[in-house]
Amino acid sequence: GGKSTFMRQTALVVLLAYVGAFVPADAATIGPIDRIFTRIGAADDLAGGRSTFMVEMTEAAAILHRATPNSLVLMDEIGRGTSTFDGLALAWAIARHLLSHNRSHTLFATHYFELTQLPQEFAQASNVHLSAVEHGDGIVFLHAVQEGPASQSYGLQVAQLAGVPQPVIRAARKRLAWLEQHSADTGATPQLDLFALPGDPSDD
Repeated sequence: GGKSTFMRQTALVVLLAYVGAFVPADAATIGPIDRIFTRIGAADDLAGGRSTFMVEMTEAAAILHRATPNSLVLMDEIGRGTSTFDGLALAWAIARHLLSHNRSHTLFATHYFELTQLPQEFAQASNVHLSAVEHGDGIVFLHAVQEGPASQSYGLQVAQLAGVPQPVIRAARKRLAWLEQHSADTGATPQLDLFALPGDPSDD
């Protein structure tokens, strides 16, 4: 829906302001920023023998070690290079560390809906999403930032827009319906169990 573009745009606006250039806004208030850190995209390091996930974690580690309260941090889909549970656990822990330790100005994009619970623990955190509307069997991205978490995912609609064959879309839709029904019947919410562990799993 444009979240990665929005994040890059934010970094570019700050950079433009700091070099004394005009910014694309009627007005802008930008405080002191000492560094801009980004963890965006997915690519391996063939020459260095590093997997996509290793590159992702190396960059995340550098941010966690170096970001200050005056830094701008942009993190896009952290944890996607590994399994669902590992990815969710890492994304949650990294977001929480940025909030409690680094306290940087951070944009943290994720598809892990469970992370939308963090504003309940940290008053300085808030959820926003880029709006979209369904039109027939398709989808129209409005590219407008709105308050609150996204209410649903549009993965199948995006796949259809990308030209994925209709038999594949239909099979995916059936499988999605089965998964949602299975979850409703069993009450299974495995990802939420991460936040139901006894005690506080953080190292605070």
